[in-house]
Amino acid sequence: MLTSIAYAAGNAGGAAAQGPMGAFASLMPLILMFVVFYFLLIRPQQKRQKEHKAMIEALGKGAYVMTSAGFLGRIVDIEGDILVVDLGETKVRMPRSFVSGTYDPKTLGKTETAEKK
Repeated sequence: MLTSIAYAAGNAGGAAAQGPMGAFASLMPLILMFVVFYFLLIRPQQKRQKEHKAMIEALGKGAYVMTSAGFLGRIVDIEGDILVVDLGETKVRMPRSFVSGTYDPKTLGKTETAEKK
């Protein structure tokens, strides 16, 4: 009685019939999901990190920068990995990694409609 139930519940040679391609076919959705995540999430993030690192290394005196806190200022001195940024009336020392980007002060407040006039 118990052997007939176990035999009926088991795969009667089905796994052997699938062969090696059956195992590959069952892993295919997982592999496809990893490839999609790589091209949609991981690769673009690595590209942005590489561009940000190149921008940080290219900073010099007189460059206009925007910090990660949203402050806009001009670099007045560089002390190794520390930047001295002039924010107007205040000078702030901060690590290079706190710079999120650069900007051009001439085009900062202009919009497209103002440029067309």
